[in-house]
Amino acid sequence: MSKFELKLPRMGESVAEATLTTWLKEIGETIELDEPIFEIATDKVDSEVPSEVEGVLVEKLFEVDDVIKVGQTVAIIETDSQNIAATSETLEAQQESSNPEPETVAAVAERVEVAKKTVSEPVSKRLDTTSSERFYSPLVKNIARQEGISLAQLDTISGTGKEGRVTKNDILAYVENGHNQPAPPVKPVEEIKAPESTATPVKQNSVSESTSTEKTTADINGEVIQMSRMGKLIAKHMVDSVSTSAHVQSFIEVDVTNVVNWRNKVKNEFEKREGEKLTFTPIFMEAVAKALKKYPMMNISVDGDTVIKKKNINLGMAAALPDGNLIVPVIKNADQLNMVGMAKVVNDLANRARENKLKPDEVKDGTYTVTNVGTFGSVFGTPIINQPQVGILALGAIRKMPSVIETEEGDFIGIRSKMYLSHSYDHRVVNGALGSMFVKAVADYLEGWDTERDV
Repeated sequence: MSKFELKLPRMGESVAEATLTTWLKEIGETIELDEPIFEIATDKVDSEVPSEVEGVLVEKLFEVDDVIKVGQTVAIIETDSQNIAATSETLEAQQESSNPEPETVAAVAERVEVAKKTVSEPVSKRLDTTSSERFYSPLVKNIARQEGISLAQLDTISGTGKEGRVTKNDILAYVENGHNQPAPPVKPVEEIKAPESTATPVKQNSVSESTSTEKTTADINGEVIQMSRMGKLIAKHMVDSVSTSAHVQSFIEVDVTNVVNWRNKVKNEFEKREGEKLTFTPIFMEAVAKALKKYPMMNISVDGDTVIKKKNINLGMAAALPDGNLIVPVIKNADQLNMVGMAKVVNDLANRARENKLKPDEVKDGTYTVTNVGTFGSVFGTPIINQPQVGILALGAIRKMPSVIETEEGDFIGIRSKMYLSHSYDHRVVNGALGSMFVKAVADYLEGWDTERDV
């Protein structure tokens, strides 16, 4: 018999864990090669995890809403085809073994001694040793230990998960509503067996929880909206970034009149020939890739006290999702793409990001990130670095503005298309000179755009 351990795959440099959202297969079901087994979610993308082998699912090691570390084994798959038929018999045998024979007198005495010892143990320890008819995931148990919640208190929480299971959000809401008070004194061992002992506390706690929830909602005097799962993960990622990096910003105004005029001249022909729209994004991405080539110490990451200089230039492109969250697909080897290739990659990633069809490989290994705040009308912004990168560039809105134009015949006022570039960088490893020279290089490349360029 051969068994294969299906592990949570690596999903990017900054992604260390994921939340299991759905099991797509049940124990005993046959699995084909590359067939999805379960779904996971990170702060970057929701994705299915496929099987690397053919066989039968024989064990699930995590439940829905559990947080799994990269590299942890999530499921066991039996891969020996000749034993597939025996799998159902094995499962039946396991089920039969779950109905134990009547206890002996010695066994009962031993169990009573264990129960007596349990009464004197702290709440966090009793959570592991006391049994319950309800199932609680390891994540829920860990939160209960940290918050000092007893098993009796856990049993009072209304679960919103499958078959009424308590999810992470359920127990966190329970804590936020002030119910994580010290557990009531444990009754003597003789009274533990009494079925009516839990009836009254459950009713009282349920009423108390309902009253507290109504009071909290009334005090807020507004609509209470729970953050989405992705929203919570993104929030944590942003806070971690600010706590990690010393953020500094440099701003520069750019005259992009030549870029605007050139794009207006070629965009219709480009779309007719290539079947793709030519937006400003691939133009800006080309400029950033050129600047990173010139200043490679912006194309680095930080790992503790060491700096890792990247060989490839992989540009992250922040994209807005329909629900308001952001995702950052990555343009791999951006410096090696011509304008046609860049436009096709940008459009493809942007479209699939909006449809939530990106693959995990397409949101990892970024070395520098660009975000277009001008899409929403912002003139400039102060973006937060996408760890473990050291820089991120915000593109402001392009606006027609009066400007002084210098010529050999003298200066005069004209209308020019201008925008701001906002460069946030990690001052631990990037000094002000490098941060400013880099964004100036991007500006120079855009201002010197060749209006006669072929595409």
